[in-house]
Amino acid sequence: MKITVQRIYDDASTGSALRWLVDRVWPRGVAKEDAALDEWAKDLAPSTDLRKWFDHREDRFDEFSEKYRHELDERDEAGELIDQLKQSKKKELVLLYAAKDEKINHAVVLRDYLKEQLK
Repeated sequence: MKITVQRIYDDASTGSALRWLVDRVWPRGVAKEDAALDEWAKDLAPSTDLRKWFDHREDRFDEFSEKYRHELDERDEAGELIDQLKQSKKKELVLLYAAKDEKINHAVVLRDYLKEQLK
């Protein structure tokens, strides 16, 4: 399965791909009816404490990534959503997020984590 990341504020035309919002908090300025989501997978988002500690600081990204992966390993919900992906007939998943930084954010870590889990 091809897994990509995209800001929720960008163009929503992703064809037949599954679209999962992976933020714990609904993004400002986005109407739920306009989001064109298949899933609001807030259980895949980092914990509130981890998100606040990270604070999108580049110098903390490596440590954040490690801690976030550990959180994912410990969550039953993450395993359930991975099983759902394994059974999906869709060929592509788009992970949507609201952060401004396109490289230093949790969706990038989650994409890599999911790719490893789906091998």
